[in-house]
Amino acid sequence: MKKCLCMIALAICAGLVVNGQKQKPKAAPQPTVNNTLLWRISGKDLQKPSYLFGTMHMLCADDIELSDSLRLAIKQADNVYLELDLENLFEMMGAMQNMGMRNDTTLSDLLTKEEYNRIKKHFEEKGSMLPFSMLEKYKPLLTASMLAEQQVSSCDHVISMEQLIMKEAKRNSVDVQGLETMKFQLGIFDKIPYQLQAKQLYKMIVQAGDSGSDSTMKILTDAYRKQQLEKLEEITMQEDMGIQNFTDLLLYSRNIAWAEKLQLLMKEKALVIAVGAGHLPGKKGVINLLRQAGYKVEPVKNEMIRKMVKEI
Repeated sequence: MKKCLCMIALAICAGLVVNGQKQKPKAAPQPTVNNTLLWRISGKDLQKPSYLFGTMHMLCADDIELSDSLRLAIKQADNVYLELDLENLFEMMGAMQNMGMRNDTTLSDLLTKEEYNRIKKHFEEKGSMLPFSMLEKYKPLLTASMLAEQQVSSCDHVISMEQLIMKEAKRNSVDVQGLETMKFQLGIFDKIPYQLQAKQLYKMIVQAGDSGSDSTMKILTDAYRKQQLEKLEEITMQEDMGIQNFTDLLLYSRNIAWAEKLQLLMKEKALVIAVGAGHLPGKKGVINLLRQAGYKVEPVKNEMIRKMVKEI
């Protein structure tokens, strides 16, 4: 039950002193293209640096791991902040009642019969962590986000960067907290017309069935593994992702709120902040917002691809 709740939450959508001195992950030289997901925040009124990391919610576990730089940052942090406190099961279970559409609306109310049957057939054939009888009552973009689980189904073991970060934080007795609540995140979906969400879900199902093109998930995963923030931003902003008309709601307003909150939190404590990688780049991304607020935000070397040892 805990694992299921954690994966649903991810679908919406992530010790210090040595001889009186803090060891710091070494900052990499400024690259022409910001090919890293890990950033060091310093300057202004900070007594100690904090670190910003871009996550992805569903990845194959076989070839991904936390970099030494991120492990060190977590070890030396006072707190780790994710988008959500994924350990708060009481909050997650309470938020389950907010996953459904209002007024007993279901997908069949929002789509043509043909569109509805196409979506139903897809989920029944491909399978999901939840039965379609439940998913058809959920806010459609929440259902759409669960397609990621299917698109990495070729993996023996699917994992999220948030899970790895939480495990590392626990190993070092570092408290994990959330920048937002699950109830808040679910409430965002009520501000986007359900019918538009349903049409977007249908588009994604059609794309998932197009064997002649790479899935959006595969393209996103490749860009993430290469730590190409600009590419991730480009993909996220494409019309087919269905969020162009709602970027202020889904991305920018949240980025602004996080940047303001972090300015208060970082004054007293060293943090590791791990949020979806799509929130980092761009003029309205968290990196630039923190720079505009007067902080120095610089890239850190982040080797996270697992080195496979070939046995002879």
